[in-house]
Amino acid sequence: MNATPPRHRPTAATFAASLLLGASMASMADCKVRSGAKTSALVELYTSEGCSSCPPADAQMRALPAALAADAEFVPVALHVDYWDYIGWKDPYAKTNFGERQRWLAGFSQQPLVYTPQFFVGGDELRAWRGRLRDQVQAVNARPAAAAIRIHATLQGDAALAVRVAATASASEGPASLFLALTENGLASTVTAGENSGRTLSHDHIVRTWIGPLALADGGVRWTGELPIPARANRAKLAVVAFVQSAQSGRVLQALSAHQCATSGAPLSE
Repeated sequence: MNATPPRHRPTAATFAASLLLGASMASMADCKVRSGAKTSALVELYTSEGCSSCPPADAQMRALPAALAADAEFVPVALHVDYWDYIGWKDPYAKTNFGERQRWLAGFSQQPLVYTPQFFVGGDELRAWRGRLRDQVQAVNARPAAAAIRIHATLQGDAALAVRVAATASASEGPASLFLALTENGLASTVTAGENSGRTLSHDHIVRTWIGPLALADGGVRWTGELPIPARANRAKLAVVAFVQSAQSGRVLQALSAHQCATSGAPLSE
């Protein structure tokens, strides 16, 4: 399926940092992580519940962790677009600005098409995604990081996560911006209209909250604030994600995997 949502040109770098709020919320109530020397791959899937060809891509995204090597570093996000709502089913997870971001990313491709499902890995479109996601993640991991990321997340009661983020990027990469998101796994919808009518669709890594772009000034940026936890969300399946992208190339400069928060919890210097 192809569409042309409104043009959007955000400033900058995409920095991807993900903190998994694991099954034990107590152990994740105060979490500190920092990025490493190699580039972690930001895997973006643009999808819609109104698109009959999207469920296989959703399943591929869900299976990606098991398909990758144990030392692979990646941050998956599924962004639901709203430009298929008109054909009969309103996607409950869709946001207009996700389609705008999709068009901006597609503008860096040799053939700038916007469609669903559409994958971008490290900021680059991956059209033949079946069987190639693993290789593309490995290719991104092979690049030395052009940015550094630090995140501190603290649970604020039941309704929000307090987050502090600091990011720096190489001056040679040009302008850069920081983006933040909250994602959720294990969601499902019973679709009653449109191309997927009668199907129950399962989703992981759905972006529920999105903040940015936050421009890096003089090579760095700091952000402090709260990410609201959606009503009825399963907190054990939430993840905090931050990502930054080059305005000149669309390339992701660094990303921080969720498992690093749960397993290492390296202290941050303030």
